Amino acid sequence: MRDDKENSFHELVARRRPGMLRTAVLLAAGDSHLAEDLVQATLTKLYVNWSAFQRARNPDAYIRRALVNALIDERRRVWRHREKPVAELPDQPVAESGADPAGQAVRQALRELPPRMRAAVVFRYFYDLDVAETAHALKCSEGNVKSQTARGLDRLRDALTALSPVEENLPEGARS
Repeated sequence: MRDDKENSFHELVARRRPGMLRTAVLLAAGDSHLAEDLVQATLTKLYVNWSAFQRARNPDAYIRRALVNALIDERRRVWRHREKPVAELPDQPVAESGADPAGQAVRQALRELPPRMRAAVVFRYFYDLDVAETAHALKCSEGNVKSQTARGLDRLRDALTALSPVEENLPEGARS
């Protein structure tokens, strides 16, 4: 029996880990280190609760919910707010090589959203889930998804406008 569990878990990891990592990167607003931690925590919880996962009617929704829970748990840790380990201490923030400025701006704007609001926006607009599927994934009402999504989009719009004001792109004579 144990071999069956380990084999089926190994198959799940081999098949679904890349997709889990993509979702985690979006939920972590581009922080690949945090995304790896989220995937690892999720896989650990899946292994421990393997029988519940196998009974799930929608394994994708189960995994998405587990990733959101891992993100919320990670953000609740007190030490996370005080300490951020890095290999080298840069004098200035270093942009990822080859990263486009628009993508960086979106990741920065996403980073400023609370975890559940970020999850609602990611599930609705990056994964194109409908309101009911998003509500199921987040275990909340459809009205909550709608309000979280609307507020999240407003905050993203404001943050993106603040990061790159429209006036910078206007011709010299059109600026106020």
